[in-house]
Amino acid sequence: MPNSREIHGHMRSIKNIQQITKAMKMVASARLRQAQAKAAASLPFAEKIKRLLATAVSDTTSMEKVDVEDMPLLMQRPVRKTGFIVISSDKGLAGPYNSNVLKHAAVEMMDRDEYALITVGRRAKEYFVRRDYTVTQSFFGFSDRPQYKDADEIAYAAVKLFTSGEVDEVILIYTKFKSALSFTPVSLHLLPVVPPKMEGGKPDAAAVKTATASEAVIFEPAPSAVMKYLLPYYVKNEIYAALMQSAASELGARMTAMSSATDNADDLLRSLEISYNKARQAGITREITEIVGGAEALQQN
Repeated sequence: MPNSREIHGHMRSIKNIQQITKAMKMVASARLRQAQAKAAASLPFAEKIKRLLATAVSDTTSMEKVDVEDMPLLMQRPVRKTGFIVISSDKGLAGPYNSNVLKHAAVEMMDRDEYALITVGRRAKEYFVRRDYTVTQSFFGFSDRPQYKDADEIAYAAVKLFTSGEVDEVILIYTKFKSALSFTPVSLHLLPVVPPKMEGGKPDAAAVKTATASEAVIFEPAPSAVMKYLLPYYVKNEIYAALMQSAASELGARMTAMSSATDNADDLLRSLEISYNKARQAGITREITEIVGGAEALQQN
């Protein structure tokens, strides 16, 4: 059994670690609120782009004349090689956040013989490199506070892979944020772009209804011409939204993990305090026994 000095040293170490976990929890909590606010602020723009795409596609007269060669992001071809964008964090200490999304990505890639992999976050790159996956390109340094320029760079890399014919589709894998205690890895088909409310390359009835209800939208010079500029923004916006969702999930997971670590430190300190008191009491009892034994020996002499 360790003596009281060793136990006291252990308690001091745990208290120091507990101060760190408390600070990390507070920082993650503050950043989480910021990430949630940014994610909410980006939603109106994202929804507007989707509505514009649906409205443009519903103009059948204009879309029938569209040449897919002029809009490579719409080009659908047989899938021989798939591109993956996997978003993780740069740092650890985030509970199950990284392991969940990376295992989900590994399952998605399991049946793919041909693939191109773009990782976002150091943890994703380290995970796949250790398992002998070939990483085509990696981005890191902004997982918990992404900017739109980061999404722009990732979108450029993904679009380049797709338009060059190196991959036939691109799948975005990220973590969807629900709450600090609930976040789920999801896969999003990013490229080729399938405009909202389209099935089989033709607008459905809902799309036509949406367009009729949006008669105030006037495209100049034409919906097909606007689509050329709208499609890249749509891809960037989807990636940016995924980055924001992943950032909120990472911060929520880290806040929860640090809260649990702080509580566990309290429990451990209480347990060690009992052991410390027992060790002290045993030491005091032993010293008293030795004194009494020594006094009795002197009396006998």
